[in-house]
Amino acid sequence: MTSKMVAMLLAGGQGSRLKSLTYDVAKPAIPFGGKYRIIDFPLSNCTNSGIETVGVLTQYEPHLLHAYIGLGTPWDLDRRHGGVTILPPYAEIEGNKWYAGTASAIYQNLKFLDAADPDYVLILSGDHIYKMDYDLMLDFHKETQAEVTLSVLEVPWTDTHRFGVINTDEQMNVLEFQEKPKQAKSNLASMGVYIFNWRTLRECLIEDSKKEESSHDFGKDILPVLLKNGSKMMAYPYKGYWKDVGTVESLWEANMDLLDSHSGLNLNDPAWRIYSSNVQMPPHIVTDTALLQDSVVNEGCVIAGEINRSIIFRDVKVQEGAVLSECVLMNGTVIGKGAKLNKVIVPPNLNVPDHFEISDQQDEVILMTQERIDEWKGSGGK
Repeated sequence: MTSKMVAMLLAGGQGSRLKSLTYDVAKPAIPFGGKYRIIDFPLSNCTNSGIETVGVLTQYEPHLLHAYIGLGTPWDLDRRHGGVTILPPYAEIEGNKWYAGTASAIYQNLKFLDAADPDYVLILSGDHIYKMDYDLMLDFHKETQAEVTLSVLEVPWTDTHRFGVINTDEQMNVLEFQEKPKQAKSNLASMGVYIFNWRTLRECLIEDSKKEESSHDFGKDILPVLLKNGSKMMAYPYKGYWKDVGTVESLWEANMDLLDSHSGLNLNDPAWRIYSSNVQMPPHIVTDTALLQDSVVNEGCVIAGEINRSIIFRDVKVQEGAVLSECVLMNGTVIGKGAKLNKVIVPPNLNVPDHFEISDQQDEVILMTQERIDEWKGSGGK
């Protein structure tokens, strides 16, 4: 029973490391996996975990995200009581107040939380790919009588500098929190999923709002202060699939994981569906000139070329003679005749010209852009 826990989903970040993919779209709204957007995962996790009230905090390029979420119907969150509520920054008599950090965003919505009057508040990021039962995490939080619980998982030691790193004792009491350390003392990374006792969180946010030197961030400010003050903080070990898709490389990797039966990212699980809002399209067509293997293909596509290990979103056209390998083609893209692409992400509605060829010599993932195509044309198409 989680009705006394409200989820606050942080969806306002810019996501600059995803380059042109986030120039006019918030990171949680980026297409993923052939038919989804990234935010479908935390929203579906909330629904599947029995959470009835979800606040989505937006700021950067919010229009598409607001339109996509709408009333929350695809995630069964269009409720008379609770449901999903979009929470953008707003103006007060003192002036406009932009969210200055993750803690600032929650602080500026204390009225929303006061009205909901929860026992617990679940803080989530809107830009991670994973399937997690938050109800089990709440059970752990209650059983350990924690004031704060952080979900953690083991990451490769070489990646610890990208995350908040947690040091614990054998009972999983949190002893130390290192935010993106150069020299980590542990490889337990925070997933950015926190459960707070509401009164503990409320008091800490109010105190933090008064500190001019604070960056108003959970990882840099709120968690270290609570730990220093002796609050009981526990680490909840998570064993499933989780990916921070904050870079072009990690976004590509997570898409490719859908084609790997051993990756742990299974979307064909009737007990834990990932819900989404999709445009109605006709079935896809594979012509007699096509060779298609080990790929995901969504509705409305016409495939006449050769595709191997790729993710194809809706309404994509791949013309005869094109050869694609380990590519992610987002909605509405057109791949011209004879084009050859390897390990490329093609953003929505981009037309790749006939006979265009691209493959990075360093075997890195390439993000296709109109500028790259124009440069190729300017060089005579070679």
